[in-house]
Amino acid sequence: MSQPLAIEVDANYDFFLRHLREYVESHAGQYALMKNRSVIEFFDKPGDAYRYAKRAFEDGIFSIQEVTEEPIDLGFFSHVGN
Repeated sequence: MSQPLAIEVDANYDFFLRHLREYVESHAGQYALMKNRSVIEFFDKPGDAYRYAKRAFEDGIFSIQEVTEEPIDLGFFSHVGN
């Protein structure tokens, strides 16, 4: 993972954890597409989030995080689903 990507992923994950409670209330089970320490959009499938991000962000720097009660650090993106 490149250094800019690693920095972005870490910053996004920190932001995500600080807002997790509010996200779980309205987006549990979805995937948050994140860039620049903010959620761009929530998706039902991780693959949809990934495809959207690849089209939207030419620099390829973003992260995707599953919204669950017990957060799991997916890093950049540990799996691509449907």
